[in-house]
Amino acid sequence: MLTTVTIILAAAVLLVLAVALSSILGWASSAFHVPVDLRIEKINDVLPAANCGGCGYVGCNEYAEAIVNEGVDVNLCPVGGSTTSEDVGQIMGVEVVDSWPQRPVIHCVANREQRYKQSEYRAGELTCHAANMVAGIQGCPYGCLGYGDCARVCDYDALHIIDGLAIIDYEKCTGCGKCVEACPRHIISNVPFKAQRILAVTCSNKDFGNVVREMCEVGCIGCKACVRVHKGLITMKENLPHVNFDAYDPKLDLQEVQNKCPREALVWIGKPTEADLRATEDEELPRRAEADFKTTVDDAEWRG
Repeated sequence: MLTTVTIILAAAVLLVLAVALSSILGWASSAFHVPVDLRIEKINDVLPAANCGGCGYVGCNEYAEAIVNEGVDVNLCPVGGSTTSEDVGQIMGVEVVDSWPQRPVIHCVANREQRYKQSEYRAGELTCHAANMVAGIQGCPYGCLGYGDCARVCDYDALHIIDGLAIIDYEKCTGCGKCVEACPRHIISNVPFKAQRILAVTCSNKDFGNVVREMCEVGCIGCKACVRVHKGLITMKENLPHVNFDAYDPKLDLQEVQNKCPREALVWIGKPTEADLRATEDEELPRRAEADFKTTVDDAEWRG
């Protein structure tokens, strides 16, 4: 009899506790409820889930919350480009201005063999930041140091150091911008890719003529030949051509611009189309690689 009473009392106590805890949880759920806008979940579904930070936010979810709660622009995703912007714009009911995916450009194309006055760096840590503190590490103070700081921060295996030069694999690149921040010489910049391949300036040397020739085999000498072909699209600033990517039209025939450059400092970068591959399948590969601008010696503005 005593055992039965004990069991009944224990069950009653448990029942009372269960009811009490349920009541408390129900009250807490109501009192501390934070309404979640369903648009955040929908935007999360259309974002690429790269969580690269290229939009300026920690991850895609934080960017989605900022779009809904703070009204930030819907076209900040460098990975998704215009397609993602349009999808997010439809969810938010806003008109989307044309946008294009952002991809990095290495504004140096000279490998070790093509750089003159190159000294071997052995004084300390083999990083670009460390080497950049050493005077005279190479003749050109604007060129790629080639110790791989940009490659180490890339989460997508899209950057590799080949023959002392950073090379981008555009098949893997998401445009997150980490390599842009990692370069101590600031010779990497994100630009809008209005086509799979674009024409870009792959030199950062602001010196002129013979000074450049003494430093590099392929550096821009500021001859302005490219500017005379396409005025408005390409302008000169501090001895360097500047590509106006806002005015860049993929439909323009820009091959003549590249042909006019005596130093081949204008290079097609990005993913070649099938037509490009067919047209060049019998050609011998060139010796050199294809690939806010400032350097350690000044605070120049970015150029294309």
